Amino acid sequence: MILRPLLYGIVGRALTEGVAEVHAYDLKNYGIGKKRQVDDRPYGGGPGMVLMCAPLFAAVEDVRRYNSGPVVLMSAQGVKLTQNLVKELAGRQALVIVCGRYEGVDQRFIEKMVDMEISIGDYILSGGEPAAVVLLDSIIRTLPGVVGNAQSLEYDSFANQPLLGYPQYTRPANFRGMRVPDVLLSGDHKAIKKWRELKAIELTRKRRPDLVK
Repeated sequence: MILRPLLYGIVGRALTEGVAEVHAYDLKNYGIGKKRQVDDRPYGGGPGMVLMCAPLFAAVEDVRRYNSGPVVLMSAQGVKLTQNLVKELAGRQALVIVCGRYEGVDQRFIEKMVDMEISIGDYILSGGEPAAVVLLDSIIRTLPGVVGNAQSLEYDSFANQPLLGYPQYTRPANFRGMRVPDVLLSGDHKAIKKWRELKAIELTRKRRPDLVK
């Protein structure tokens, strides 16, 4: 669930070329007893299961023998992932990412071992693995040399300011009566830049008014 989605596109190329490394560890390998148990019922009652302290501590302590990066827990209770946070994490030499499951993880592990909890949005997933893939993809693509044209990063949504991206067009200039805006065909780069800025603001006001002051 972690490695396969990262094998494609520019992120896959970055991993192949050694720009970044991702190693996945199965929590079951640190489980308790013959069944390698990693979860148990919550104290106080309630539905579902909770990931246990012992396997989590053992796994992270093992990984941290050669990875001293901060421990990040993918969690619905975490701070929201933003492009600014992506940039901050991309500046780290390494990260240890823990994927929550079931009803969550034992709070003692969070208090003693976790440096940061991160959420990718206000919705529920069956586990933290898809969220971890999102986090890894967003970080790896910002590393030097991963994206062929560095300007692509500069003009991404949220790259330098909290705005959505502007509309994009390519050939043909007229498709089924739908024409590309004349300004984009004008060759006037100053006018194009202004048009794109205005369109980005317009789209942000319409779809993400919470970003507009």
